[in-house]
Amino acid sequence: QVRLVESGGGLVQPGGSLRLSCAASGTIFSVYTMYWYRQAPGDQRELVASITASRNTNYADSVKGRFTISRDNAKNTVYLQMNSLRPEDTAVYYCHFGDYWGQGTQVTVSS
Repeated sequence: QVRLVESGGGLVQPGGSLRLSCAASGTIFSVYTMYWYRQAPGDQRELVASITASRNTNYADSVKGRFTISRDNAKNTVYLQMNSLRPEDTAVYYCHFGDYWGQGTQVTVSS
């Protein structure tokens, strides 16, 4: 049974940083492209970043230069390092691949 579990969200002031983690189980993690999405209240879910099995990365324009996606295949974990956070980054962040989604972790950027 495939499972994705996100962690690391929380409340942070503008300009602050957070690192999200997504631990995968029940699958051969290393072969898949992994994705981070986010969804703010009233908005559609949007793609934030992706990382391929060969560690090629892509980012939404809104987070380029501030967020970094990475993966540790030995730990079956994908990360999202978020720096210079802005109030508009406030959302629930989800880990995803294939047909699978995590439960999400809330990120709130507010003073």
